[in-house]
Amino acid sequence: MISHQLYVENIKCEGCVNSIKSNLLKVRGVTQVEVYKEEEKVCVSGIAIDRQEMADRLSAIGYPEKGNNSMGSKVKSLVSCAIGKVS
Repeated sequence: MISHQLYVENIKCEGCVNSIKSNLLKVRGVTQVEVYKEEEKVCVSGIAIDRQEMADRLSAIGYPEKGNNSMGSKVKSLVSCAIGKVS
């Protein structure tokens, strides 16, 4: 079992948390995802999972690693958040 911790931008609410969890749990090998909203930390565990793949997946939905935020990421995170609120 491998675990990775990623500190990311733009986690604001439970909609964000839901989107992050549902997206990462779709990745082959991922068995558990914990999101700590206040710390903006994502912990991913699984079998043969790649940290960079997790970071890329998070960035693609608007939650880039700390220090890599942009207007585009903020907009993507708002869309992901809205989807997370309705799912």
